[in-house]
Amino acid sequence: MDSDKNTNPQIEDMSIEKKIIVTENAPAAIGPYSQAVLAGNTLYCSGQIAINPKTGDLDTSNIISETTRVMKNIGAVLEAAEMDYTNIVKATIFMADMGDYSAINAVYGSYFQEDSPAREAVAVKTLPKDVNVEISVIAVK
Repeated sequence: MDSDKNTNPQIEDMSIEKKIIVTENAPAAIGPYSQAVLAGNTLYCSGQIAINPKTGDLDTSNIISETTRVMKNIGAVLEAAEMDYTNIVKATIFMADMGDYSAINAVYGSYFQEDSPAREAVAVKTLPKDVNVEISVIAVK
C-alpha cells in the first residue's frame, strides 16, 4: 500500500450563510421560531396564519378572507427576503376541516399564474389559535 497516497477525499467547508428574515408587515412569531430563514438562496418560511400584522387581530370570519390574509402574510415575508410568489417551489397547507379545501385552494391558486409550486394539503386536528388554515412555503431565488 502506498502511504503517500491519500485515500480520503479532501473535505471543504461547505457552510451556508443563514439569515433570519423579519418584517413588521407579517405577524411576529408567537413562539421560539423565526418568520423565515434564508439559507443560501433558499427561503424557509414558517407557517402563516390569519393574523393582521397591523392590528394583531385574527381574521377567521370566513375561510376566504382567512386564506387571503394568510397569503398576504406569506407575500410580506417573501418581499422582506426580496422574493415574491413566483419564487415559491414548495407549499404545505394545513387545514382544520377538509371541507374547506375547495375554498382554500381557490384563494391559494389565485396567487400563481403558471408553474404552481409543489404542494401538499392535509387536514389536522387543531392549529395554533384555533385557526382554520396555516400555510408554510419554501422559496428559491
